[in-house]
Amino acid sequence: MSEPDPGKSDTGPCKTSKAPQGAFVVSESPPTPVIHRLTRRADFLLAAGAASQPRGAVVVQMRARGDDSAVIRVGFTASKRVGGAVLRNRAKRRLREAVRALVPVHGVPGSDYVFIARPGTPARPWERLLDDVKSALIRLAAKSSSAASAPEPDTHS
Repeated sequence: MSEPDPGKSDTGPCKTSKAPQGAFVVSESPPTPVIHRLTRRADFLLAAGAASQPRGAVVVQMRARGDDSAVIRVGFTASKRVGGAVLRNRAKRRLREAVRALVPVHGVPGSDYVFIARPGTPARPWERLLDDVKSALIRLAAKSSSAASAPEPDTHS
């Protein structure tokens, strides 16, 4: 039986550095949020009634679920206004890749996101599409944190 590697842990990726006396110091990286897909129409409709942020070639809708789960759920949609099936699928593939890169960093745990492709999504330059998604996620996160920290209005007066 081999000895466990001191640079690895059971909880996820970590970085090791050599301490002065030859001991290893393990520093855990922050956990990556779990991302699931929205599949039920009811979840898409609930997100449609929540905050939305149009940005360039994409509209992002965000709904805080209110549970204490750290899971982020995402869904994608493209209407026929985007184009035929090939263009709609291309738009959704591009949005999925952008989300894969940006939601773990800028997404709010316990939230549902719906990414809606616009007619310019399939042809949008990649860097600009990433910027559109990133700025929408940042704006929605700021809205949700300000709404959560705002005091409850007094309706009993």
